Amino acid sequence: MPITHNPTIRQRRLARTLKELRIAAGLKHSDAAEVLGCAESKMTRIENAQSGIRLLDLRALFDAYGITDKAQRAELEKLARAAKQKGWWAEYGNSIDPTYTAYIAIESDAAEIYDVETSLIPGLLQTPAYTEAVIRIQAPDSSQEQVDTQIKVREERRKILTRDEDPVHLWVILSEAILRHRVGTPDVMREQLESLLASSKETNVELQVLPVESPLNAALFGPFVIMSFPSTSESDVAYAESTTGTVYYEEKSDTDVYRTLFRRLNVAACDVSKSRTLIRKAIEETVTK
Repeated sequence: MPITHNPTIRQRRLARTLKELRIAAGLKHSDAAEVLGCAESKMTRIENAQSGIRLLDLRALFDAYGITDKAQRAELEKLARAAKQKGWWAEYGNSIDPTYTAYIAIESDAAEIYDVETSLIPGLLQTPAYTEAVIRIQAPDSSQEQVDTQIKVREERRKILTRDEDPVHLWVILSEAILRHRVGTPDVMREQLESLLASSKETNVELQVLPVESPLNAALFGPFVIMSFPSTSESDVAYAESTTGTVYYEEKSDTDVYRTLFRRLNVAACDVSKSRTLIRKAIEETVTK
């Protein structure tokens, strides 16, 4: 089932935990609302991760739910504080599309990202010049300021790959045609391919190329991303693009469809060594053209 609201993983985890604690205590929404002296709809919003919760109210719910373990209470209070913190992307709230900020918020909480691309180098691996070239093609009326903002956002996103604590593990499968899709000048494309080759050698980056002759290219109706998270209690989130926009899925039956396709692509794609050879060949072609 598609996600229509995209809170951060911290918000989702807190909301899910509070719901589980209420049910375990044998209480209804109306009971919890009475404890807080609020409308039942407020409790619904809290448990759907559509609203935050004050620490005073959180502690009142702990008491009502019979949560006496100090460590558990402290952990959930810490989670509630973290859920309220604004990410770096908040400063770009007036400059980039809300659906993009929602994606970034989820991406920033991920521990592993599985990315399948059919037409462009993934954003996390783009060079600034390649990003600018893409924007100039997709939105030719963009001002230089708008372009610069998009480049800065891309650079901030990339930091999840190099952060000191638990950098994201990124596994990318690219359609081979991407290596030859001319984006920008030959110099821009060559720089991007060389950067892609260097990224493939990072310990937390796995990169495979799906060769043009593979029949599985016919199964790719568009790019998709699967994101998994540090907590085992958090379900995967799958992101896909459609003709009407972008859709997020978190139901296991839906994310399993994408995981199955990713595994098939993993088997069909070239191994890391052969993939690097294909990238080097594409780099040579940008020189000879």
